[in-house]
Amino acid sequence: MNEVTLRKIDGSNFLGAFHLTLAPGQEKFVSHPIRSLAQAYVYYHQCTPFGIYHDDTMVGYVMVIYDYDLEEYDIWHMMIDAAWQGRGYGKAAMKACLAYISEKPFGTSGRVVLTCNKENVKAIAMYKSLGFQETGNADEDEIELSLQLNA
Repeated sequence: MNEVTLRKIDGSNFLGAFHLTLAPGQEKFVSHPIRSLAQAYVYYHQCTPFGIYHDDTMVGYVMVIYDYDLEEYDIWHMMIDAAWQGRGYGKAAMKACLAYISEKPFGTSGRVVLTCNKENVKAIAMYKSLGFQETGNADEDEIELSLQLNA
């Protein structure tokens, strides 16, 4: 598996996130980082946007947000650039996100929640391989999965 690091998106690397691309047909699975960074700006007090890096190359993007009302961490908008998909970076990035969340940067909850398009079977399988389970909550095209981190 390829090693990745998470680096906070800031003035030095946000343009790299703008240049990330999805493979054809994946636009229905995840929002582009431009939208996500706008959300991060609005919710700055409860979230951290990250570039996913292999060495010094940004290969993806993810945002971790804390929902103070539900007392849970949410993983939003994770994507791996089309040129870097299929190399294990998504799973490595999820493990790095979970390590970050285990440090409790915003709140004490160990509950981690994400949603995934029902048609994104590769992502669902990857999340389940990390211990995420379907909660039964869903909307038109997305299912919710959750994981409880150990204390």
